[in-house]
Amino acid sequence: MSALDASGAQRSRRPGPSVRTHVTEHARDGERRREDRVATEEPLEIRMAGPGSPARRVWVTMRTPGNDFELAAGFVVNESLAAASDIVRVAYCTDAELAPDQEFNVVTITVSSATDIGHRHVAQSAGSSACGVCGKDSVQAVLDVRPGERWSGPLPSPDVVRGLPAALRERQTLFARTGGVHAAALADADGRVLVVREDVGRHNAVDKVFGARVLAQEPRGVACLVVSGRAGFELVQKAVASGVGSLLAVGAPTSLSVSLARESGLALFGFTGPDRCVQYA
Repeated sequence: MSALDASGAQRSRRPGPSVRTHVTEHARDGERRREDRVATEEPLEIRMAGPGSPARRVWVTMRTPGNDFELAAGFVVNESLAAASDIVRVAYCTDAELAPDQEFNVVTITVSSATDIGHRHVAQSAGSSACGVCGKDSVQAVLDVRPGERWSGPLPSPDVVRGLPAALRERQTLFARTGGVHAAALADADGRVLVVREDVGRHNAVDKVFGARVLAQEPRGVACLVVSGRAGFELVQKAVASGVGSLLAVGAPTSLSVSLARESGLALFGFTGPDRCVQYA
C-alpha cells in the first residue's frame, strides 16, 4: 500500500494484519451485503549479512505483517543460521531497487560472525504460509534437527495442559476479527502465558514467539509451546531446536512428529481441550 506525502511524492505505508473487504453473506433467510475483515497475507523476504558478507536472501515466506523482526530472528535462530547472541541488527531493507509497496516486505538480519548459509538456504529458497520446511533439498536436510539445551525445569500438570488452549484463544485478537490465522504461545509450567503471536502460517507464529524471546534477550527454552492447530513435524522441530519442555496442540500430531518428540525428550500433547488431552511422548 502507498500514499502521497505533502509534496505529492509517494511514501510507503506499513501493511496492517487485516484488511477490510465487502462480502455477500448467503443464509437460509436471504442474503445481505456487509463489510468483513480478512487476514493480510504478504511475502516476507529474510536476508542475512555478516562480516565481509553482503546481505543474502535466505528465505521467503508468506506471512501476516506484524512482528516481522521477531519472525526473522526466530527463523534464523531456529534454523541454526545464527546464534541469538550473534544478532546485532534487524532492520527493514532500504534497497533503492525495491518498489515502495515492498519496503516493509524485506528484513535484513546482521550478525557479528561469519555464517555458512549452506545449500539448504540458497537464494531460491521459498515457502508458503502453510509449510515450514519447503526449500530444503533432501529428506536428510529436513530430518536434521540441531536440538537446543534439553529442558530440565518443571513441566505443566495435565490440568494446566488442558487449560492452556483456552488461555491462548482468549488472546487471539486477530483470529477474533478474521477467523483466518494460527496462533502460538509460550507459557511456564504454571500456565502463565509469556508471549502470544498470530500469523497465517503456523510455523511463522511459532518463529515469532521465539523471535520475541530472542530480541528481548530472554531464553527460548521454556516449559510450554502452545499451538492452535495440529502438531506437525516442523513445529516439533522448532520446539526441539529451541529447547522447550513440551508442545501442546489443539489438533493431532503426525507419525514423524511423535517420533522426533520421543527421540528428543519433548513432552507432546495433542487434542488438547478443557475436557481431555492425549500425551504422545
